[in-house]
Amino acid sequence: MKLLIAALMLGMTFVGVSCSDEYNYPDVLTEFVDVHTSAEGVIDELHTDTGDKYAVKFREGLGGLVADSIYRSVSVYQLLPEEEGDTAVKLYSSLLIIAYKPVVADAFQEGIKTDAVDVQSIWRAGKYLNMVLLPKVKEEKHAFHFIEEGITVEEGVRTLNLRLYHDRGNDFEAFTEKVYLSVPLWAYADDLKEGDKVRFTVNTYKDGERSWVFPY
Repeated sequence: MKLLIAALMLGMTFVGVSCSDEYNYPDVLTEFVDVHTSAEGVIDELHTDTGDKYAVKFREGLGGLVADSIYRSVSVYQLLPEEEGDTAVKLYSSLLIIAYKPVVADAFQEGIKTDAVDVQSIWRAGKYLNMVLLPKVKEEKHAFHFIEEGITVEEGVRTLNLRLYHDRGNDFEAFTEKVYLSVPLWAYADDLKEGDKVRFTVNTYKDGERSWVFPY
């Protein structure tokens, strides 16, 4: 099975699954989730950050993806009544988002870029560090990634140090755009354990460099 990452060097338009209805949604949830595809490349499962796994009710517009793969997404879905003991979901929309595994600074051949953004929210959930960022944009492509800056140890506690890579491509700061990203912390299962920490640093418009620390 493959974990696929959406949106390499994109502007503010991410890859999206076309599956929206033209009427008001009923009672729905909007969450960061993983979506799994079948052997036919159709979304067939939704995995939440709290560990729940649901079958996705088939509908047109959920296909055209790589077979037997997992995509990170922000999805709008409805829990359906239980049938034979299982709960399924109806998937209304699924925006595929950036979820790169962090890389060391040397991997960026043109150097590190840490152009400023605002941070609407950032939180740890399940195997991911999720965030909603607010860069100022106009028309140029913006690139995002995560920089791995090593693990430090203090009093037996290991801290993974990460930093946001953001290259605004000399874009004008005309208006604010919302961007969704997830850091796959499962990639560090062999290096960190319960009780260790993750520090994530962002260059912000208002406060300059700011760091958030979360338990691993």
